[in-house]
Amino acid sequence: MAKLKQIGILFLAKLQAIVMAFVGLIAGILYSFGGFIYEAFTGTLNSGTALAFLALIGMPIVFAAAGFIVGLIEAFLYNLIARWFGGIEMDFEQ
Repeated sequence: MAKLKQIGILFLAKLQAIVMAFVGLIAGILYSFGGFIYEAFTGTLNSGTALAFLALIGMPIVFAAAGFIVGLIEAFLYNLIARWFGGIEMDFEQ
């Protein structure tokens, strides 16, 4: 049985930022095209549509920044708690 006693804080923060940037891209696509379809059917194309398409840029950036910060906090807390309780036990097979 192996134990995971420590996680690299910056590694987890960068990894989580990348994952959350992809989630933000998907959310931005859904938001922008959903807004476009709604406004196309209602016949009211205006500057709100252009702002909705800015979500394709803004949401991945915001999600990545939030993922980086949460990754820093998670790794720090895991390392702190793992010192007290010994970490996560894992069973590997060769």
